[in-house]
Amino acid sequence: MRIVDVITSAGLTGFFFDDQKAIKQGAAQDGFAYAGNPVTPGFTSIRQKGESISIMLVLEDGQIAYGDCAAVQYSGVGGRDPLFLAEEYIPLIHEEIKPKLIGREIVSFKDLAEDFDHMVTKAGHRLHTAIRYGLTQAILDATAKSRHKTMAEVVAEEYNTDLASQPIPIFCQTGDDRYTNADKSILKCVDVLPHGLINHVGTKLGNQGELLLSYVEWLKKRIVQIGHEAYRPVLHIDVYGTIGLLFNDDTAKMAAYLGKLEEVATPFKLRIEGPLDAGSKEGQLIKLKELKKELLDREIHVEIVADEWCNTLEDIKEFVDHQVCDMIQIKTPDLGGLNNIIEAVLYAKENGVGAYLGGTCNETERSSQVCVHIALATQPTQILAKPGMGVDEGLMITHNEMQRALAILQARSKK
Repeated sequence: MRIVDVITSAGLTGFFFDDQKAIKQGAAQDGFAYAGNPVTPGFTSIRQKGESISIMLVLEDGQIAYGDCAAVQYSGVGGRDPLFLAEEYIPLIHEEIKPKLIGREIVSFKDLAEDFDHMVTKAGHRLHTAIRYGLTQAILDATAKSRHKTMAEVVAEEYNTDLASQPIPIFCQTGDDRYTNADKSILKCVDVLPHGLINHVGTKLGNQGELLLSYVEWLKKRIVQIGHEAYRPVLHIDVYGTIGLLFNDDTAKMAAYLGKLEEVATPFKLRIEGPLDAGSKEGQLIKLKELKKELLDREIHVEIVADEWCNTLEDIKEFVDHQVCDMIQIKTPDLGGLNNIIEAVLYAKENGVGAYLGGTCNETERSSQVCVHIALATQPTQILAKPGMGVDEGLMITHNEMQRALAILQARSKK
């Protein structure tokens, strides 16, 4: 099956681009916007609309395969690629990528994905991670359509994995509406919640950590109050390095605080994502390892989830090899090609680290659907419900795509 044409369209994502540096420096919220000026290059305001690009591959039999290019909410920081704007990158797709796609035979998803994932532009740069992400989604879809199979089946065949027979646990994020959206998650019995968006010390963590402690206490009580008797979700909270900021990256003090959080969360398992941000990958590896040792020595069982400074497949392998965390977020748009995402999940699992097939609220329904198929073929510990911060929409998209795919796979297995 050959590719005979390439079509693009500019789109919106399920959330916004946010200038994380400006927010961490104390930018005040003004309704849903933020007051003040951005500090990260490329931003024209602290919060601005999220943008995407759909890449559609027209196949010689008339079928159209597609994927969505999208970048993370907090673009341009933590070693990530710069802000992704459709107007800037659509011309590049047509001028440099389209000529290389037309006429290509679709034989192997993996080979074609790796080819474009490593493509270098005329200016001598690799493609923006968002483009590699969306383009390889389209390539996977095209491969599946050419074989008359699901995307999950294609990944399982090419990477020699077993397809899931049961749903992968889904993780819902509340955004700033961490109380109402936690209620939604509990009522819908999600497996992992609430993320919480604890991205500022004074207003969300508390100047002595008291606000997060109070929130976890409320969360535990709320699960008991409105959840069914057998409901035992995992509590997974992203603190964006604020615990490190509060305690000046003193891992002994951080561990003591995490111990308090564990006491409050009991009997629910607690995961803390991004407890500190050391400002570099090397520093992050050192400080996370110190923190993990402190927790082990104190017999504190809070699981540490790595995120910042862990963007590429190579980064993920390094974090896994150093055994600095219990779980690693595979933030899908940051890895570029789906080939890297698949290999990251498999590498973490093979080396005893939990694989969190994550991403960002700032994706689209298409990238979420494709990630579900990757999850069914690689079986990570959990998958993020995306896009958006409203719980309902992202959970619906992720859950429904998973149920559809599982039903198809189960029906085929009976034949």
